[in-house]
Amino acid sequence: MSNKKKVSVFRFLNAKITSTISISLVLVLLGLTLIILFMGNGLSQYMKESMSFNVMLSSDVSDATITALRKNLDAQPFVKSSRFISKQEAKDQLIKDLGEDPEELLGYNPAQDCIEIFLHAEYANNDSILMVNRIIRQDNNVTDILYQQEAIDLINNNLSKVMRILLILAAILLFISFALIRNTIRLSIYSKRFLIHTMKLVGATSAFIRKPFVVQNVYTGIVAGIIANSILWLMITYFSREYIQIEPFISAIDLWIIYGIVILLGILISTLTTTFAVNRYLKMQTDQLYYA
Repeated sequence: MSNKKKVSVFRFLNAKITSTISISLVLVLLGLTLIILFMGNGLSQYMKESMSFNVMLSSDVSDATITALRKNLDAQPFVKSSRFISKQEAKDQLIKDLGEDPEELLGYNPAQDCIEIFLHAEYANNDSILMVNRIIRQDNNVTDILYQQEAIDLINNNLSKVMRILLILAAILLFISFALIRNTIRLSIYSKRFLIHTMKLVGATSAFIRKPFVVQNVYTGIVAGIIANSILWLMITYFSREYIQIEPFISAIDLWIIYGIVILLGILISTLTTTFAVNRYLKMQTDQLYYA
């Protein structure tokens, strides 16, 4: 191989590596944005499903009735899980919280038997809670339902604002990423502008000229997506090991979806930007190519 050919191959490989790394870094940014969005949604669901609702029972309720009532609650579509809290268990918790026995002060145990339920996230909003409240109160053995309405309102309002901000941020980053990848690919095609023009002069159609560039950059987008996913996986593994486990907020399925989206974005953005870049040079006249 001649020195001139070696230099040409080296420049080509260097340009491809630079382009792939540049696209990979942009896709990492997009991937992180997607992870934050998914984690925001997961955090919202986690917090909503962590809120407890205490179904207070009448004092004369029997164990058999409690078992039947709990079984009926577990069968409801809005209940994720439940557990029975006896008077004694509630009293022990009061002693732990207050530091003294309330029965010694009052002469009786003020605690009641109750069933603590946790709702599915989609039911942890004001309209659904009213429906849940109405259904549960239909049982004569239920005296009251206790929950923190202010905490529910605060969580729903704040999480809604956070998700809107994250969506706006994701849209901005997607636009920036598209622009950055477009510039990277346009620079890689810039050196081929005279070849594009020559192919056009000999009668090649626009689709025929575009095809090899699009195919080449689709492969680049796939490789860049795989590299970006590898970086994201390393970052997630390190963060989970050194700081906090993210499994409660984002599932393995969600992560695989994100990895798939990153690769698809690499393919899609590379295809679109390559098409725009080649079309730009296809429309140019000969004299314009020297000043492009």
